[in-house]
Amino acid sequence: MALPEINDSNFKDEISQGLVLVDFWAEWCGPCRMVAPVLEELSKEYSSKVSIKKLNVDENQLSAQMFGVQSIPTMILFKDGKVVDKIIGALPKTQIKNFIDRYA
Repeated sequence: MALPEINDSNFKDEISQGLVLVDFWAEWCGPCRMVAPVLEELSKEYSSKVSIKKLNVDENQLSAQMFGVQSIPTMILFKDGKVVDKIIGALPKTQIKNFIDRYA
């Protein structure tokens, strides 16, 4: 199951309600491809607590710049449209789980 893709035009709407984890990624990014299946698993496990979505930084530079994304993968956690926290890098599943669990 692929994660839903969001873009610059629907970004605000997509993060406006509840807990949303956005994966800022790019097609050419090896670590992004490594973390994608982990995020897909977590999306199923946490479906009632957090919504996990992807944003391609090459195609959506405005959102990436707005949140200061300088290296990818960067995962930013939003609650009701506000940044709660962020992590950077292809981290192991346990670390991403612990990150989500702090807020979910």
